[in-house]
Formats: sequence, C-alpha cells, structure tokens
Amino acid sequence: MGMTITEKILAAHSGMAEVVPGEIINARVDIALGNDITAPLAIQAFGEIGATTVFDKNKVILVPDHFTPNKDIQSAEQCRVMRAFAREQQLTHYFEVGRMGIEHALLPELGLVGPGYLVIGADSHTCTYGALGAFATGVGSTDLAAAMATGEIWLRVPEQIKFVFSGKLLPWVNGKDLILHTIGAIGVDGALYKTMEFTGETIRHLDMSGRLTMANMAIEAGGKNGIFPPDEITEAYVRGRMETGYTLYQSDQDARYAKVHEYDCSQIEPQVACPSSPAKVAGVRSLSGIAIDQAVIGSCTNGRLEDLRIAAHIIKGKKVAPDCRLLVIPATQQIYLQALREGLLEAFVEAGAAVSTPTCGPCLGGHMGVLGAGEVAIATTNRNFVGRMGHPTSQVYLANPAVAAASAIKGTICHPEEVVDK
Repeated sequence: MGMTITEKILAAHSGMAEVVPGEIINARVDIALGNDITAPLAIQAFGEIGATTVFDKNKVILVPDHFTPNKDIQSAEQCRVMRAFAREQQLTHYFEVGRMGIEHALLPELGLVGPGYLVIGADSHTCTYGALGAFATGVGSTDLAAAMATGEIWLRVPEQIKFVFSGKLLPWVNGKDLILHTIGAIGVDGALYKTMEFTGETIRHLDMSGRLTMANMAIEAGGKNGIFPPDEITEAYVRGRMETGYTLYQSDQDARYAKVHEYDCSQIEPQVACPSSPAKVAGVRSLSGIAIDQAVIGSCTNGRLEDLRIAAHIIKGKKVAPDCRLLVIPATQQIYLQALREGLLEAFVEAGAAVSTPTCGPCLGGHMGVLGAGEVAIATTNRNFVGRMGHPTSQVYLANPAVAAASAIKGTICHPEEVVDK
C-alpha cells in the first residue's frame, strides 16, 4: 500500500520504511518554533526538565509577534524572557521588533522552512507551512520544551483526507474563499486530528499566497495538518530562499484516504464566515448591507504582499466610510517595505486607514484594534469565536482581503464589485 506526502515525511523523520494511521512515532524535528505567548512557558519547562542547551541553535526559532511592540508591562516581561533565552542559547534565529514579522509569514519568506520538513510550533497556525509541502503542526508549550531539548517529538500518525478542487475561480475569489467554503462544508471538527491534503486542477494554478492561506486555516476544521503537493509553483517560491536541504514528496497513486471531498470552484463566490464560528459560512451577497465598525487586513492568514495589492487596488482613490475604521497590518517588515515602495501604503493612508508595524495584534484581541461592546468587524484573520477580537458582545466576520477592503469603503459588508471602478 502506498503512502501520502504526510506519511512519507513522518516515516523519513522517524527512521521507518513506512507508517500507518494511528501508529505512534518518535520523529526528528527540523524546526521548533515559539512566540511571545507560548515560548516563555516552554522556556520555563525547558529548565524544569533539567535541560541546559537546545538541541540545535539553528533549528530553534523564537519570534515575538503577538503582543509586540509590547503593549504593557506583562507583554514586555514575556519578551524579555524570550530575548534572554535566545542570547543565552546563542540562537541563530531570534527576531527582534523592527526585524521580525508575524511568524507564519516570516519563516517561509526567509526560507527557514521548506518542502519535506517536519515543523512543530507552539502556535495552532503552525500548519501554515504545509503550503510548501512540509508536515507542520501546532503543539503545546511543554511539547515545544521537549523538542527544544531533544530535537524530537512524539506523534500519532493522522488519517488522511483528500480535498479535490476543480474549475476556474470567479473574480475576487482566492484561497481564503476555498478554505472557508471547505470549513463551512465539513465543520470545525470535520478533519479532527486528520491531514487535509489539498489537490486538483484549481490548486495546481493557485499561487503560493493562496496556498499559505488555506494551509493556515486547516486547524479551523480540526486538522492536524494541511498540506499541498509541491510543484513548479513551490519550487519557484523556494528557489533563491533555500539552496538545498529540502525534499519534494508526492502521494502515491494507491495511498490510503479516510475520505475524499470534491468541490467545483466555478460555483464558489467570495465567502464570509459569520459570528461566531469559521464554519458558519455564507456567500457575501447574502450578507450585503450588514454595518461594520472596523475592517482589518492582515494576520498570518492574509497579511502578505499579494493581499495588500488586492486591497490597495480596491481602495486607491477612495475613502474609508465615515463610521468605519480600517486597519492594515503588513505581515513582515519586508512586506511593509515593498508595500511602501509600490505606493500601497500611500493608498491606504490617503483613504483614511491606519497602517501598523507587523503584529498579530487585533487578531487575538491583543492590541492595535480591540473591539468594544457590540462592535462589528470584518477581518482577513482566521478566527471569529466569541470575544476573539475584544468584548464578548462584539462580532467578527471573516473574509478575503478584497471583501474586507470593499466593506471598509462602503461601511457595510459587500461584494467587491459594488465599489470597484468599472
């Protein structure tokens, strides 16, 4: 019996010829990642187990991105602990404010993760790196501590689900809409502890930005990991970022899948996840006219340069609605700089938007855009649980950058075609 991409990666990293779903393995990790919320707990546990040195200073990566730039004394202390540990361990990859970015955008950008890697991170959206053909999954802080010390992680091999996408995408539809449509179809536990393997004609033509968005939100369907078959688009992305050291795995023709789901993308309009679940999905036209107080374009899901270009195309020459706030947050410093050079940030500021340095910020209700009682936001982020972005009575709608930008201009949720220049 053949194996999937995920099974091949897990087998290779556990020194086995093959693995099967349900099997418990001890696997070697290529990257162990922590941020300013989760790493301090891992560092504490690292000391408690008697560890003194990380397994590889080049493979333990720390990124302060959630509450940075520090919003208060507590967040400053969290980052101080990270900073001291990075210096003590002489970590190669610690990224200070001004040089950092949102971790799941930063690592691919810098070529620190690649095809065939096994990546664990104390953040649920670590699954983002599956867009590159890597096995990547979130773990708890104590698991991160053990991995930092030993370079290994205990895993149960997940079952596999294949998602096959066909058909040409409609205008203003991208990877965010495909993953929202998928989560809406199978539910928030539809892929619980399973691999979500994304394939098909549509996927083969989807750019890396769209793939990163889809893999990022695999966890919102309960997935252990999301993964894409590496292809020419993958190789074009890693070329110049990574010289060597990666492996391109493909699923075998006779690989086992617990389920196969097929979608005709030519029938999918821009999707919006309504409060308070990523699975409560509807077409944008059915929600037209819902008033919003705030729009957020950014996060590890949709803060890449391609996202900002789409938003700026819609916004340029227009104004944010008088009763609406628009926050634009480039995901990394390099994205920020390129957006500046291309005039994207100028378009946002002239429209009346606030542009922030890279941060997770409002996505988790941390800072830079926390919602008050009863306020409504549309965001390109990944979660819209009760209280996710602020007050428990606030509401968050999830959408792609085009929908978020158009809605900010109109002041109500709307299809991009309602505001775009004819």
